[in-house]
Amino acid sequence: MSAELHTLAGRLNSSFPDLSPLQRLQLLVANVPGKLVFTTSLGLEDQMLTHLIFGNALPIDVVTLDTGRLFPETYSLWQETEAHYGRRIKAKYPQADALEALVDDQGIDGFYFGADMRKACCHVRKVEPLERALHGAGGWLTGLRRDQSANRESLEFVVHDERRALIKANPLFDWSRADIAAFASANNVPVNALHDRGFLSIGCAPCTRALRPGEPERAGRWWWEDETRKECGLHVDDATAASANARTTTISERT
Repeated sequence: MSAELHTLAGRLNSSFPDLSPLQRLQLLVANVPGKLVFTTSLGLEDQMLTHLIFGNALPIDVVTLDTGRLFPETYSLWQETEAHYGRRIKAKYPQADALEALVDDQGIDGFYFGADMRKACCHVRKVEPLERALHGAGGWLTGLRRDQSANRESLEFVVHDERRALIKANPLFDWSRADIAAFASANNVPVNALHDRGFLSIGCAPCTRALRPGEPERAGRWWWEDETRKECGLHVDDATAASANARTTTISERT
C-alpha cells in the first residue's frame, strides 16, 4: 500500500497545476481511497476550501483543532460558517490529562519562555488532536500556500505522508492571498473579522499579533522567537515527503 500511495501522490501532484481548486477536490474524492479529512483553522484560504466542500456537497470531513486559546472572532466565524452552509464543522480538542500536565509544568503561558516550551504546547493542543482527527483517513487536505512563508515554498501540491500512511493535498498551493480574497468576496464566503485588522495568519490568541507594515504574512505567529522557519508541528515532515515524490510519474501514465 505504501508504494501505491507514493505513486498516486506523484500522479495527483502532476495533475493539479492544470485544474481549478474545485476540480482538484473532485479528483481527490475520485482517486484517494478511504475517508478524506480537511483540517481548517478558519483562515482565509481554509474558508475558501470549506465553501467549495460544503457548497458542492463533497464527501470530505471538515475538522478544526480547537486549542482552547482561539480568538473570540474565530469562534464567532465558526458558528457563522455552520449557519451559512447548514453543515457542521467537527472539532478535536486537547486531551484533558495532557493539557493539565502541560499547564502544571510550564504555567498557563509558559510558551513565551522558550521555543521548546512553545512546541510542547503546540503538540498538546494541536499535533496530538490532529493525529486523532486523521485516524483512519486516506487523505488529508490543508490550506497551505507556497507564498505563505519561505518554509513552504519548496512543498508540493500533493505528497505521500508516509508516517501517517495517507495522501496529503494542498489544493490552493499556487493561489495568492489576493486571489483567494477576491474569490471570497465574489462568493460571499464568511471570513474572520481579524483579517481587516492586520491579522493575516491567525492561530491561538496569545501567539498571534497583527502585522506591521511590510512584514510577511506569517510574521505575526510566535513573533517573540528568533527562528525564521517557524511552524507549530503540523506540517514539519512535508519537505521530506515532497522530495521523495519528485521521482513519481504523472496521472496520465496510470494503467
